[in-house]
Amino acid sequence: MNELCDLKVHINGHHTLLLHQSVMCAFSGRLRTMVTQEEKKKPSRAPEGFSIKLADFPGGAEGFELVARFCYNNGRVPLCPSNLPLLHCAAVFLEMTEEVCNCNLLTQAEAFVDGLYYWTWADVLTAVRSCEPFAAAADASGLLEKLISALFSKITANPETPVAAVGTPNRSSSSCSSSPDTVGFGRSSSTKTPESMKPCFAREWWFDDMTSLCPQTIEKVMRMLGCYGIGNKNLILTRFLLHYLRAAMRSPALCKEAGLAGLADTAVHGVALVGGTAFSCRGLFWVLRIVSAVGLSKACKHKLERLMGLMLDQATLDDLLVSGDDGGVYDVNLVVRLVRVFVSSEEEADLPSQRMRKVGRLVDKYLGEISPDHGLRVSKFLAVAESLPDSARECYDGVYRALDIYLESHPMLTIEERTALCRCLKYEKLTLEACKDLAKNRRIPPGIAVQALSSQQSKLQIRPAAAAASAADAKAGGWHDPSQTPRKVGGGGARTRSMDLDAMDEKELLKLNLQKMQNRVVELERACKEMRGQMSKMAKGKSTGASCHQTGGRGLPRLC
Repeated sequence: MNELCDLKVHINGHHTLLLHQSVMCAFSGRLRTMVTQEEKKKPSRAPEGFSIKLADFPGGAEGFELVARFCYNNGRVPLCPSNLPLLHCAAVFLEMTEEVCNCNLLTQAEAFVDGLYYWTWADVLTAVRSCEPFAAAADASGLLEKLISALFSKITANPETPVAAVGTPNRSSSSCSSSPDTVGFGRSSSTKTPESMKPCFAREWWFDDMTSLCPQTIEKVMRMLGCYGIGNKNLILTRFLLHYLRAAMRSPALCKEAGLAGLADTAVHGVALVGGTAFSCRGLFWVLRIVSAVGLSKACKHKLERLMGLMLDQATLDDLLVSGDDGGVYDVNLVVRLVRVFVSSEEEADLPSQRMRKVGRLVDKYLGEISPDHGLRVSKFLAVAESLPDSARECYDGVYRALDIYLESHPMLTIEERTALCRCLKYEKLTLEACKDLAKNRRIPPGIAVQALSSQQSKLQIRPAAAAASAADAKAGGWHDPSQTPRKVGGGGARTRSMDLDAMDEKELLKLNLQKMQNRVVELERACKEMRGQMSKMAKGKSTGASCHQTGGRGLPRLC
């Protein structure tokens, strides 16, 4: 073509293309209209032709260049799944319809779309991914919805996974309410899933491929299926969202996308629906780590934590060691909230259950694990230790061991802070060995040690009385029961006397330790008084020296 280019097109304010007006206007109704308007504004045609601006053109300069090739090639261009979305949206934008020209670009693109159900899975996925740079235009033209429908028709028709057929988009959520596995992507299976292979860790064959799509596309998919937000009642889609969010965690660029928070909420709604029937307690902690990393609303976080708290007796120490984000190594506040949920669910029982005792042992292990953390404040330690009722622990030795580790790791604590820490101990539930160690522990305030020994003494005073009563019962039984032989009665009395001697030995030992502790307290008080006297003398000496300087040295002979 020897004619000069007489049409200057500015694409999205970044690129400019020089074209022939006659060629482009022969296929584009929009360009023809814009050129006509320019001719009316400027009756005298300029030598350089007309200049028009196109804003929000799908695909930018690359898309317009493909359209130009179609026009300059007499309406022919090779179509493939990768360039179909771009050419289709560009044809809609430029109004390249049959009214302008026969067998125009839009007609050819729509004919190609009609056969997309015969495409391979990779072709459909490529076409969906190609729509993402201009998703709004692809959605407005209806192309994106067609591609997504074809995508899930491939999923349901694939023989590798026995899933039910996908219905039409936007189906009512009431049809899914019977079971998360009965509609959409439900899996039929007659065997129970082992605990180690709960559904949260399983994956379908298409999960990895779908992670290449952006969050906005995934949101569109969920909305088309009627499973976005609180409407998510499908276990397979919930598992896919968790898999997708887990992949997003590993991609720093994808993790910053805006649509991930809505997908996280949708996943939590699906998890809360099935609860412990499909997710173990460890699986719920796994879910929490994933959704917390990408963002989660407070309401959904509360819903997930409540579900975890009700199953806390199934948790392990590794599950509770969740990383903290408030300066500490571990998220202590999370554990406190979970324990409170569990305790509130168990408060209706009159007697402490085995589940409560199990959680008590778990919390004691957790205390021992977090105690060396230098960022753990006294209030946080006490919050964990006091989150359980007294009936949850048969013995407080575990709490004492954790307390000792905390005091050793935090040597700069004041006497008031150490005393406050000891309030989480129940001295009557300490074993004698733990109480002896407490009495010798230099990190424990002396007053606390005296209280612990006194509680042990009062506890031991009951044992001799009980032993004496049992001995009296044994003797009375031996006297009145003719079936007992003297040998049996004598053997029982020997055992009773040995129990009395053991109890008396423990009592004497405890009295000795108590006396030592009291002597230690007296010595500390005496040393404190001596130090106060010395400090007062030093203060008086300093004041005397100052007066001597003020009187011109008349006090010097007094100092000598």
